[in-house]
Amino acid sequence: MILALESSATACSAALCRDGELVAQSYQNSGLTHSRTLLPMVRDMLANSQLTLDQVDVIAVAAGPGSFTGLRIGVATVKGLAWPLAHMAGSLIVCAMDARRKQVYNALFLATGTGLERLTPDRAISLEELGAELKNYENSKIVVGDGAKLCYNTLTEEGIPMTLAPEHLRMQSAWGVARAAEELAARGELVKGGALVPQYHRLSQAERERLAREKSQQ
Repeated sequence: MILALESSATACSAALCRDGELVAQSYQNSGLTHSRTLLPMVRDMLANSQLTLDQVDVIAVAAGPGSFTGLRIGVATVKGLAWPLAHMAGSLIVCAMDARRKQVYNALFLATGTGLERLTPDRAISLEELGAELKNYENSKIVVGDGAKLCYNTLTEEGIPMTLAPEHLRMQSAWGVARAAEELAARGELVKGGALVPQYHRLSQAERERLAREKSQQ
């Protein structure tokens, strides 16, 4: 299965081809920039063909000649699409959201090639504790989240090799929430609105200050 992208000129298009036969094609010449049209075209075409990116064997792109901006967008899009397929299988996914105070909200997952296996619960953990834990894993490590750079800079200095996920895949996003909701729905684990509560994983600053005052008064 080949996914092909063309963004070298004014129009852009995407196509799916299996064993030499055209499966689906999408074409747009609306005057909008390719950065706004190319990925939505790919997403919709895959969805309408009832296929996922994991089922694609080859991703191809017109590499030139053509518009400088168009070629750059096409090549960057292909690299972004191919990166998870090439790098994630067997890797440890280190989720890191900056929690301040030299801590991150964190969970660890193992990329199995067919999905993610959760290794730890969601938690607030110090960078020192996380570093000590990661030394027990020989897997390549990919760090994601808005605390990824903090985690990467701190832990690589301690001799723990890590890779930063590409920026467009690094940050938390509503698309990620939607994917998680799909997984929960498939397992029948969605909750009613009335049962939904925030999961903080750490006391608020006000609660910490109250406990400190109470302790000092004892």
